[in-house]
Amino acid sequence: MKVYKFGGASVRNADGVRNLRHIVEGEENLFIIVSAMGKTTNALERVFGHMQKAEKEAANEEIKQIQAYHAEIIDDLWGEHTDINEVTLLFGQLRNIVNDIVYRKADAELWYDTIVAYGELISTTIISKYLNHTNIRNRWIDMRTTFLTNQRHKDANVDIKASKHRLRAALENTGVGVFVGQGFIGGAPDGTTTTLGREGSDYSAAVVANILGAESMSVWKDVDGVLNADPKIFKDAVKIDALNYLDTIELAYSGAQIIHPKTIKPLQNKNIPLYVRPFGDKSKPGTMICGEVEHATMPIMIYKRDQVLLVIRSKDFSFVMEEKFGVVFQLLDQYRIKTHLINNSAVDLGLCVDASWHIDDLIAALEEEDFIVEKTEDVGLLTIRNYTKELSDRYIHSQQAIIRQVNPESVRAVLKDAKF
Repeated sequence: MKVYKFGGASVRNADGVRNLRHIVEGEENLFIIVSAMGKTTNALERVFGHMQKAEKEAANEEIKQIQAYHAEIIDDLWGEHTDINEVTLLFGQLRNIVNDIVYRKADAELWYDTIVAYGELISTTIISKYLNHTNIRNRWIDMRTTFLTNQRHKDANVDIKASKHRLRAALENTGVGVFVGQGFIGGAPDGTTTTLGREGSDYSAAVVANILGAESMSVWKDVDGVLNADPKIFKDAVKIDALNYLDTIELAYSGAQIIHPKTIKPLQNKNIPLYVRPFGDKSKPGTMICGEVEHATMPIMIYKRDQVLLVIRSKDFSFVMEEKFGVVFQLLDQYRIKTHLINNSAVDLGLCVDASWHIDDLIAALEEEDFIVEKTEDVGLLTIRNYTKELSDRYIHSQQAIIRQVNPESVRAVLKDAKF
């Protein structure tokens, strides 16, 4: 069994879906994980935002545009106007949620997950139908029923042991060797839909690979493989041929968009190689990630946008003790806010975190615990692993760095108004 994962950019239009078919053609023992098409998740987040504000008309207009976008792809794939009943039903369910549910703020994460999951449900339904239409027999799998997660909406983890029987049972006696499932989503013990965190489709594919004992997992992207920097920011980016699991985890933690941070462990536990391969040319080898690769030594640059810097101190300016750290990080976990850099002094604790709709709720909770909090928005976090003095001078010392951390392997800086 092989596992292939295709992101939203890969299937953003009919040509992308046709290319997916070209890539999977000839495979006889394959599980395909697919994300929502194009920017559908962003559009569904806007639907959720309108639902929060009781703006039903605006929410329905957004859904109408999402449906028209998918209808255009369907018509292009089939070569004529075509209605897929299952897709129509999914859009009907989405409208019913927006129009009939009485929204409560306490249920924000629950309804976020329920709404945005429709992007993956719709994309995989279209792709499964198209593959069958073009003589690639396959079975559509509902990952909400096969992945049992914890009850943590918006950032759930899959219970691999509990999910093993469910997934394997869904594949038995189907008479086909190709399966299509959704990335990013699962099901909680109470039957509600959960999501695995943004970019969680990589994690979905890794869990499938682990459960099925796959020979390999491939992530198909719009680059030739893993690059040592984002070429849109750093023009001299080059491809890395191979990485080991540990280096990949470190890069993911630092904010690299190559792979979701939770993805590696399910693969590492069974020594399953991961390939990051170019969607546009399946003949290219891409980048291999496995355990039998030496530590990476080339410079790797990662810039993470949309960050918020929080500087936290006690109101009495007392020393930042371990028990106070515990209070802070418990609240971060409660409000599902990801921390990417920690910097502390005798009285201050600096945290670079993802921008989140709960930031102000977190600050209010910290203030109730007798902390003073300073917030700086619109900052970025730059990490340079295996740095040189020339790179540090060019990309960090020439910038407005609010925080700078240096260790033997990396230099990291929180930057305001960064210019590269």
